Amino acid sequence: MNRRGRPTREALYGQLADQVAEVRERLGGLPSPQEAEGIWGDIWVQEAHNSTAIEGNTLVLREVEALLGEGRVVGNKELAQYMEVLGYADAAKWVYAEGRSGGASRSLISMRDVREIHTLAMRQVWDVMPHPAAGLDEGPGSFRRHDIRPFPGGMRPPDWTDVQPQMSDWIKDANRLSRNDTAVPEEIARLHARFEQIHPFLDGNGRAGRLMMNLLLLRREFPPAIIRKRDRARYLASLRKADAGDVGPLAELIARAAMDVLLRFVVPAVAGPARLVPIASLADKDLSIRALRAAAERGRLKAQRDDQGKWRSTKAWVALYREDRHKRVESPSPDHRT
Repeated sequence: MNRRGRPTREALYGQLADQVAEVRERLGGLPSPQEAEGIWGDIWVQEAHNSTAIEGNTLVLREVEALLGEGRVVGNKELAQYMEVLGYADAAKWVYAEGRSGGASRSLISMRDVREIHTLAMRQVWDVMPHPAAGLDEGPGSFRRHDIRPFPGGMRPPDWTDVQPQMSDWIKDANRLSRNDTAVPEEIARLHARFEQIHPFLDGNGRAGRLMMNLLLLRREFPPAIIRKRDRARYLASLRKADAGDVGPLAELIARAAMDVLLRFVVPAVAGPARLVPIASLADKDLSIRALRAAAERGRLKAQRDDQGKWRSTKAWVALYREDRHKRVESPSPDHRT
């Protein structure tokens, strides 16, 4: 533990690796989008909302839900903002399907994947608002033929003539991603930062980079990582630190984001009502992790400690606790005046 009581990065990477191994070995692995449409649908909406918001999209979550879930435009935003979300959602859906398909012999990522992700993410918004400096051969899926000004932190992307060879090297590095689960967060962070440094496209590099990060995670049987819009400043600061050679903060952010998706969306959906799972995966807006942990410690919630001393319970036990808690709240107090 560090001084603030949070686990060290190495401990966090270990926790994520343990949770991923448990999903693989005890819960049958990450389901395909076809097998568990509800899980991926929730992740899909959250990712499309948060990732586009990081880039400045102003649609709120309920507007994104209406757009993606019902095909209905809610709000009074510019057309390009709706097209941006729709394009990102198309690309994310492709990433989820591709990330959960294919055999072990398949490469983790190809140049074709890179171009396809960018095409899907950018095609719809490009139709209504193309980049003003784009040439005819710089549209969605095509590498830039312009040089990019240095980033705010001083990092300068390569000349456009170097983009193709540098992306070829990036693909080779990505396909050497470690089979050691605890090494994955820092390797993914390094790859994500390097992609953003190359900045291969004229526009949409942030969105495409996060989608490619998730394709790599999924093909390594990790959950996707949703970088929340509330973490935008921390994410950008982490990228600047990675530009200077320190990928640790970015890796920690990615690991926490992947763990959040695993515990909030995946484990509760695939575990079944009688499967013992970490108590954090059973929390919701009505019963927080802290409340469940306190109930377990007081013996009100049926739960067991695992070999690391952490509480585990089941959906069925939490449902019983919720019912009992509801009865206690509604029970009238005895009237001592009678």
